[in-house]
Amino acid sequence: MNVAIIIASGSGQRMGQDIPKQFINVYDKPVLLYTLEGFQKHPEIDAIEVVTLEGWHDIVWAYSKQFNITKLKWVVSGGATAQESIRNGVYNLEGIVSDDDITIIHDGIRPLVDETVLSDVIVKCRQYGNAVTSLPYNEQIFVVDDEISTVKYIPRETLRRVSTPQAYTFKMLADAYHEAYEKEIGIYGSAYTNTMMVELGHRLYFAAGSDKNIKLTTKDDLEMFKAYLKSDKDNWLK
Repeated sequence: MNVAIIIASGSGQRMGQDIPKQFINVYDKPVLLYTLEGFQKHPEIDAIEVVTLEGWHDIVWAYSKQFNITKLKWVVSGGATAQESIRNGVYNLEGIVSDDDITIIHDGIRPLVDETVLSDVIVKCRQYGNAVTSLPYNEQIFVVDDEISTVKYIPRETLRRVSTPQAYTFKMLADAYHEAYEKEIGIYGSAYTNTMMVELGHRLYFAAGSDKNIKLTTKDDLEMFKAYLKSDKDNWLK
């Protein structure tokens, strides 16, 4: 079984809106529902779990019924951080999914997940036990020397941009979160599942990525998302 954990528990303060950004309507549909539809339509996704804010559970269920997200099986409460939210989602699945089941973690505010990207994450996870969506880094990266200057750069050929979706066998994922919270490793600041895994000593494997897979953090991101929706329909919209 392939299970998707969709993280939709952020407050979205940087968006400057009255409601969390995952629930902002874009052309009469909440952002989160665009994300869920991508997973609903994918033939290899068997079940979906949404991790969201307290008080929003019924709204998620109602929207899912309205937009026919039949694969949604669980809605659970998030935590104070992204890591706590993912942990809550993982722990909720213990005793439900099997050790070898593939678990895909994805940000609810990345609504343009591509079918081919999602497929490759699943394929690579079957092959290696985990997979992280990635893209080459096309800009030059310099290391700050004294805050106003630099004398060192990092060759961009050695860098990859990593985001979600990312996939892990469930045993690897559950064991890692128990270990991380017991040892307090990889759970603070901007830590996410992939960075936590590396801090715990795991090797991660790259899967395909897409420049369309934008994260809606600011109003400018929202306008970019609207522009994608208005552009010629691509395969993901068919």
